[in-house]
Amino acid sequence: MPPASRSPWRSLRHRGMRWWSVANFVSNAGTWMQLTVQNLLVLQITGSAAATGLSMSVQAAPALFVSLLGGTAVDRWPRKLTATVSQALLGGVALVTAVLVAADRLDMTSLLVLAAVTGLIATVDGPACALLGNDLVPVEDVPSAIGVGALVHNAGRLVGTALAGVTVGFLGTAAAYGANALSFLFVSSVIPFLRPARGATAVRPAPAAAPGAPRPDLSVREGLVFFARRRRLVALAGITGVSAVFGRNYGLTLAVLVTGPLAGGAGSFGTVSTVLAAGGIVGAVLGARLRRPSVRLVGCLAAVGGLLQVAAGLSPSLAVLLVLVLPMAVVESVSDTAGTAVLQTDPPARLRGRVLGVWSSVGTVWSLGGPPALGLLMELAGARGALVLGGLVVSGAIGAGHLARTRRIADTPVLLPTLDGDVPDRGALGTAA
Repeated sequence: MPPASRSPWRSLRHRGMRWWSVANFVSNAGTWMQLTVQNLLVLQITGSAAATGLSMSVQAAPALFVSLLGGTAVDRWPRKLTATVSQALLGGVALVTAVLVAADRLDMTSLLVLAAVTGLIATVDGPACALLGNDLVPVEDVPSAIGVGALVHNAGRLVGTALAGVTVGFLGTAAAYGANALSFLFVSSVIPFLRPARGATAVRPAPAAAPGAPRPDLSVREGLVFFARRRRLVALAGITGVSAVFGRNYGLTLAVLVTGPLAGGAGSFGTVSTVLAAGGIVGAVLGARLRRPSVRLVGCLAAVGGLLQVAAGLSPSLAVLLVLVLPMAVVESVSDTAGTAVLQTDPPARLRGRVLGVWSSVGTVWSLGGPPALGLLMELAGARGALVLGGLVVSGAIGAGHLARTRRIADTPVLLPTLDGDVPDRGALGTAA
């Protein structure tokens, strides 16, 4: 029997995944084109940077409050149909925005309403599309599918951001929204023709209960209870949470470090950002080589990332920082791929939408609360202090959690069966080493 492939591209052996990757690239490019133009549009309408931030918050807010319901919908309805309809609806919102911009009828109130509707639809579209890609490949190829998805996301971001400026310059703002609408239409037309590969997990909506039989539990509560009782998911949430609050926000911490203590300028931070992006791509490729990621691997990578962050905070020069930034980005990207694979494959298939809904709500809390908390730490300890203290907190918390888990396992008695002629209470004598 030939050895199992560890190629980062192995998920692309399957035709459905190849088509899904093409569709994802088109959709990501359109989405980033619209996001880039939207920020410019808000500035054009209001002239206020605060209003730009408000529009982004309004679009993200539904993820905090409605993601649990969105995940429940993904578990209740056929996944391909759900993703097709949600993509079509997102395309409709983009088309309406394009028409309003072309007619010069878009004001700030209308834009905020459309942003909120987009965020609401995304609470269903996000988990539906994430899980749909995994449904197309065998379980052992899911890390590859996630890694390829990360590469497609980064490529779509680069292309979409570049196309935004070109499109607005030659065709106007409405054309960028129209292009995004077409990208959603393309994805919604591809999804019905996707076919899972042999060995992929079959996912079907829960059948109707027979007369007199108990109805299957498809409630939000079931997803919450499963998540709360699943120790490895709780541990994954803890690792990701402490990393999100005290680390990873390199766009903030490294910007202050480069322009402050290291006496660099915007160009220097641009170089750092480029290295971070390159490291993210390398990490996505390495993460795609994984076959059976674990929470322990995610924790180890996060702890290593924390230590690298400490070293970055102590960097005496920009050159030393650049040397450290690359492995920081690689470790973060591999950790993200491994964590996403665990999150999307550990729950039973019927619960995965709701688990992703819980995760989205929790992640939104981190994304909203992390930057202000880190900003306060930087006010108190400076850029270097925030990086060093944050990295120590990340590594220390993960190390303490590992020790606590190891001690709990060591203290758990192992009950052995009583054999004929054996000593009484034999089971009480055995403990795990």
